[in-house]
This record gives sequence, C-alpha cells and structure tokens, in this order.
Amino acid sequence: MRFFHLFKVLISTAVLGLMMSTATHAADQGTAAEAEAMVKKAVAYIKTNGPEKAYEEFTNGKSFKDRDLYIIVYDLNGKNLAQGANPKLVGKDLIGLKDPDGKPLIQMFVDLAKAKGKGWVEGYKFLNPVSQKIEGKAMYLERVGETLVGCGIYKS
Repeated sequence: MRFFHLFKVLISTAVLGLMMSTATHAADQGTAAEAEAMVKKAVAYIKTNGPEKAYEEFTNGKSFKDRDLYIIVYDLNGKNLAQGANPKLVGKDLIGLKDPDGKPLIQMFVDLAKAKGKGWVEGYKFLNPVSQKIEGKAMYLERVGETLVGCGIYKS
C-alpha cells in the first residue's frame, strides 16, 4: 500500500513538472497577438521617428525585441532594411531566399503586402534565434509605403 501511495506521489510530481515546463516554454514564445502589437508599435515608431532612426532601433536596439519576437523590414523588391535577429542581412537583396522546403519567404511577404496591405504569411520554416533550431513560423506584416514591416511567431 505504501508503495502505491509513493508511486502516485511520484507520478503526480512528474505530471506537475511537465505541465509547468510546458507553460514556461509557452511563456518563452511570443504569441500572435504580441506579434501584431509589435508590428503596430513599429509602424507608429517609423511614422514618429522616420525610417532611418527606426530601422537602426529595430536592428540594433532593444525596444523591439522580446524573447523570440523581433521586427523585420523589407522594401517591396525584397531588400532587407532592418532585421532584429540578424543584422548581417541588412542591405541584402533576399527576394530569392527560400526556407528548407523551398518556399520563397520574402517573395511571399512581398506578395501579401502588395495584394492585401497586411496579414499573416504562414506555413514556412526559419531559424529561431532563441532555440537555434529551424522551426515552423508565421509572419504578421503591414505595408508602410513601399516597405513591409513584420514580426513572426515560431510554432515549435
């Protein structure tokens, strides 16, 4: 009888630990609502401070980075203007960039920005800067003039 009680306590502890670990992991990831809010904040920042100052802040500052959330900006030809997770991409023409499954990421962003002005691009994979793993991702973006401003969420 004592063994059975000890077994129940161990299982309960393990289940609780797993639940807490899952909740902690979820809290470490940005949500769709947080990504949309960050894009809206970034668009307002561009309008208030101008593109040059905004792109510098998005790329090298800290106010537009939160866990695995960060801002990207591209012109509508696919040139990277700001990149919160990898500054080395700034200034590069990335219209031909594809994910590991061959999906043309930046082209998908540009197409949505031109067609709808804002919305989600889903179903591609990208390197998560926090986990350093290739993970499923979705990007919320809004067109601002001849650019698009986006923030993505990882779906691990």
